[in-house]
Amino acid sequence: MAVAAASGPVIRGSGLHKRFRTQAKDFVQALDDVSFEVAPGTLTALVGPDGAGKTTLIRLMAGLMRADEGQLEVLGIDAAADPQAIQDRIGYMPQRFGLYDDLSVQENLDLYADMHGVSAADRRVRYPQLMEMTALGPFTGRLAGKLSGGMKQKLGLACALVRAPDLLLLDEPTVGVDPLSRRELWGIIDRLVREDGVPVLLSTSYLDEAARCEHVVVLHAGKVLSEGPPSKVSALAEGRTFTIAPGKGEAPRQTQARLLDEPDLVDAAPEAGQVRVVTRGGAAGGLASFDPAPTPARFEDGFMVLLDRSAEPSGPNAGSAADMKLDHPPAGAQGEVVVEVTELVKRFGDFIAVDRVSFQVRRGEIFGLLGPNGAGKTTTFRMLCGLSNPTGGDLRIAGADLSRSPAAARQKIGYVAQKFSLYAQLSVTENLDFFASAYGLHGARRRQRIDWAMAQFDLGPVAGQLGGQLPGGYKQRLATAAALLHEPDILFLDEATSGADPLARREFWRRITALAGQGVTVIVTTHFMVEAEYCDRIAILDSGHVLAEGAPAEIRAKAVTAANPHPTMEDAFIAVIEAARAPAPQERAA
Repeated sequence: MAVAAASGPVIRGSGLHKRFRTQAKDFVQALDDVSFEVAPGTLTALVGPDGAGKTTLIRLMAGLMRADEGQLEVLGIDAAADPQAIQDRIGYMPQRFGLYDDLSVQENLDLYADMHGVSAADRRVRYPQLMEMTALGPFTGRLAGKLSGGMKQKLGLACALVRAPDLLLLDEPTVGVDPLSRRELWGIIDRLVREDGVPVLLSTSYLDEAARCEHVVVLHAGKVLSEGPPSKVSALAEGRTFTIAPGKGEAPRQTQARLLDEPDLVDAAPEAGQVRVVTRGGAAGGLASFDPAPTPARFEDGFMVLLDRSAEPSGPNAGSAADMKLDHPPAGAQGEVVVEVTELVKRFGDFIAVDRVSFQVRRGEIFGLLGPNGAGKTTTFRMLCGLSNPTGGDLRIAGADLSRSPAAARQKIGYVAQKFSLYAQLSVTENLDFFASAYGLHGARRRQRIDWAMAQFDLGPVAGQLGGQLPGGYKQRLATAAALLHEPDILFLDEATSGADPLARREFWRRITALAGQGVTVIVTTHFMVEAEYCDRIAILDSGHVLAEGAPAEIRAKAVTAANPHPTMEDAFIAVIEAARAPAPQERAA
C-alpha cells in the first residue's frame, strides 16, 4: 500500500550538533551545524568519508539519540520530544542488523513482528509480500546463520519492513555484498520508493549508488558540503575529467600511483585498463604527455572535488602511502610462482564448498579472487592462510607444503580480515605490541618494526586511541600495519576495504601497489568490482568452481556485446556468473 503523501518534508534538520566524549576525556564533534531536508516519496543518500557523521545522523533520525543542539523533525514529530512516536512509524536497518543466527528466516521475521506488535491478520498479508519482494520464500526454514551475505541483508531488510513503515532508514545496506546481491537489494529499494511511495534515506560507500538517488547530502567532518540532486555534485567536475593510457610497461595502478603526486590532480583511479583523472584547475595541461581524452563527469568525480576543496594540509587520510618501504623485501625472483593451488577441495559433510580449484600466483603479483556471496572465496582464502584444512588437493605457499609444514608457511603470510580483527579494547600501540610478540619479534627488532608501522601508516595521531574507537580508515591502516610487522612474503586481503570511503580506498591501494612493486605477493577478495582493476589477474568463482581466470582486460572481454562494447568489470562479473547459472538448452526446452 502506498504511503500517504505528506504536506511537508518527511525529515527536516536545522543546526544539528552532536559531540561524543572519547576515552581520553576530550570531545569529538560528530555533527557540526547540520541542516537538510528530505522530501516525501524520495530516495535520499548520505555520503561522506569515514567519520563524516553519517551513522550519527541516521541514529538521531531513528530516535536512538538526541542532538546536543538544533531541531530535528521526522514525519512531523519532534525527535527530541517524542522519539518513541518516530520509532513506531519507521523501519530502521543499522549496519550490523540484529539477526539471530540460530533462528530460521521465518522465526526471525516472527520475532520482529512480535516486537512491533504486528497482528496475525496483518502478518498473513505482509509476509507473502516480503517473501515475494526478497525472493526468500524457498528459504523460510533455513537458519539465518546459514544464509549468504546477500541473503542476510535481504532478511534484515524484510525484518525492518515487517510493519509497512512510513519511512525507511538504511545504514550501509549493501556493504559486504556482491554485485548480484547488490542489484537485487536495489530492486527492492526502488520498488519501495516508486511503487509503494515509501521515502527511503540510506548511507552508502558506493558512490554509483548515490548517483541513482534523487537527493544527496554530502557530509565531511560533521558538516554538510553539498545538498541537492546528484547532478549538482557531478557538475563540479565538468570539463575536468579525463582518461589516459597507462605509461609504457606500467599497469594502470602503477600509473595511478605516480599521478596521485601531481599537484594539478584531484583524483586518479584505474578504470577499464586506463586511468581516470580529475584535474584541480580544469585544464589537462600537465597531462599533455599522456594524451588525455575528455570524458563526462560522474558523481564520484564531483565528490572528490568537494573533498579536495575542504581538505586540510594534514587531514585524516594523509599519510605516507607513496613512501611505503620494506626493511627486508621478499627474497627471490619477481615473477616466480609462490602460491600453487592444485585440485583444492573442501567439504562440509555432504556439501562441497570448494570443488577442484586450481591456480598459481607469482611473486609481486596482485591476484583477485572474486565471486558472489557463498561462492567459496572465503573458504578458499581460509585454506590458503592455514586457518582451515583442505579435504583434498595440494597447497604450496612460498615453497612450503601447507599440509606438511604449516608453521613454516604461516610465517610467510600476513592476513587482513574483512571485519576488524584486532583488539578493540587495546590502544593502537598496544595492538601493534601484541601482534609483534605473536609473530615472535622481540627486543630491538620488535621496537624497530613497531616504529616502522607507526611511521609508514601515519598512526602517530591515534597512537593512544582504542582500536574499537578508530574511524574506518584508521582501522584499516592498523590492521594492515599489524599484518606486515613480520615482513611476510604474501599478504592476504579479505574484503579489506569493505565499507571504506573512496579516499581510504585510494590510499589503501597505493600502499598495496608499493608493496607489490617490492616483491610482496597479494591475494585479495573484494566486492568492489572497480578494485579488480588493481589486480594483475583475476579468478571468478561460483559454487566452488573457477568460472573464469585472466587479466582484467580478458575478463571484461567476456561481456562485450553490440549494445555494450565497453563493459565495466561489474558488467563482466555479472555476465560470467549469469552465463554459468543459466540452464542448459535441454533444460530450457523441458
